[in-house]
Amino acid sequence: MGNRRRVAERRRKTRPAVIGGMIAVVVGGAGFGVYALYGGGAAADDRTQTTSAGEKAKDIPSGPLSATEVTTAAQTFLTAWQQGKVAAAAAATDDAKSATTSLTGYTKDAHIKGVTLTAGARTGDKVPFSVKGTVSYKGIEKPLTYDSALTVVRGTTDGKPVVDWRPAVLHPDLQDGDTLVTGESGTPPIKAVDRDGGELTTAKYPSLGLVLDGLREKYGKTAGGKAGIELRVVRAESAKSSKSSQASDKTLLELSKGTPGTVKTTLSPRLQAAAETQVAKKARSSVVLMRPSTGEILAVANASHGFNTAFQGSLAPGSTMKVITSTLLIDKGLASADKAHPCPKYFTYGGWKFQNDDKFQIKDGTFKASFARSCNTAFISQAPELENDDLTKQAQQVFGLGLNNWAIGVPSFDGSVPVQSAAQMAASLIGQGGVRMNPLNMASVSATIESGSFKQPYLVSPTVDDRTLAKASRTLSAGTLSQLRELMAYTAAYGTAAEAMSGVTGNVGAKTGSAEVDGQKKPNGWFTAYRGDLAAAGVVQQGGHGGETAGPIVASLLKLGG
Repeated sequence: MGNRRRVAERRRKTRPAVIGGMIAVVVGGAGFGVYALYGGGAAADDRTQTTSAGEKAKDIPSGPLSATEVTTAAQTFLTAWQQGKVAAAAAATDDAKSATTSLTGYTKDAHIKGVTLTAGARTGDKVPFSVKGTVSYKGIEKPLTYDSALTVVRGTTDGKPVVDWRPAVLHPDLQDGDTLVTGESGTPPIKAVDRDGGELTTAKYPSLGLVLDGLREKYGKTAGGKAGIELRVVRAESAKSSKSSQASDKTLLELSKGTPGTVKTTLSPRLQAAAETQVAKKARSSVVLMRPSTGEILAVANASHGFNTAFQGSLAPGSTMKVITSTLLIDKGLASADKAHPCPKYFTYGGWKFQNDDKFQIKDGTFKASFARSCNTAFISQAPELENDDLTKQAQQVFGLGLNNWAIGVPSFDGSVPVQSAAQMAASLIGQGGVRMNPLNMASVSATIESGSFKQPYLVSPTVDDRTLAKASRTLSAGTLSQLRELMAYTAAYGTAAEAMSGVTGNVGAKTGSAEVDGQKKPNGWFTAYRGDLAAAGVVQQGGHGGETAGPIVASLLKLGG
């Protein structure tokens, strides 16, 4: 079982057409060094580009490239690469030094030989191409095929058409600093199983590719398996150590299988299958379902399989953040469920004029009414009474968010509620500003309200590796907790969550959210809810109102889980 995916947001898939005159070459290579692949511009261009004293700037070609220029530059590069002429191929790019390193490593470290490159139909300055070759390592060989693409640009000095060099030209899964290596896998394979012992595979559960990659990276060396031989992308150390990235290595081709070790997860096969079905119905959707009493994650799914938004997303949560903000206001005596609370059309703070959806207002209403209808100004109007770090402390101390110490078993983002001031602080109260969350975080928020205390979510039991789970430093008072449950129950029955939660019976609570994002026509739709000992949250990016988009996904899992 290999590491299948990471962030592949700009993958291109094209239908190739043959360029004639291609010659397959065999390039042998021994040794097992590591060559870092740097993007265009990361190193100086080794090609000689000079302008004679008599040459005038006007003689340097400029303007859009012609079809002939693009096709010729692409064919020059591809032909040289295929023939094993590394220097010539690198000279046909705008970053000869980086290209030389990458192309050398392609044969020496990745052990790829017999390469045939076939160009496809040009689209503007871009030329797709297919790659066929053989990966050969210590007497083991296996064919390799994949598609890639290149872009032709004008050289900055001489204006001549050259390939815009970046690691993705060599292979679409490569990013800056990554390496392409064939050899014994750094991490033995694993057999991940659900809570009932059934094997978890991407054939059964397409969303789990990145989760399985993360499990292998963390537990492969300790689960009792033996490494196999594979061609893989080894991520840059900077990407692996970054809290916002935490990229996993990715297996591209398995030459020989290793012996897997077994890793047991908390996933429910029935609920995981249902989550996969639900996100498949809605583009750009993600969902997480967990058990509040223990923190066990029962399901995780993403419509897009290139990035695990459910665990690693960093998105403004919109009005679902009002669950946390409400606990703060009630704790400080600034709001109470059944007491009168202002909900004007507008409220100005820090130089920003805030308003409600469709500019509605609630005259002589209660805080419960404002919460259920998701009145922004009801929360913004309390900003003058708060310190800049109040919301940050509430999120950290009660809900365990933003401390970068969750250890769920695979890479995750623990949410962020930075200390802000003026208008940005006010915006944070309604889940905008600098606040960032994902479905895992917001499912945990609902779980904290349902159970009464924060229990860090986890995918693999901490008893497997004796790791320490994150804890919150305090719990909500009985009075505040009771009011939050009342607010969320009322919203599920009569507020913005009512339609989605229709038919979800028992001890329930919910909150909707819509988060505005610059450059998007529609906001991201959020929904977080609980039913008994289940809590879930979901987001549909560019989906619109959370009750209409993420709501049905979350509610369906709560119904099934009950």
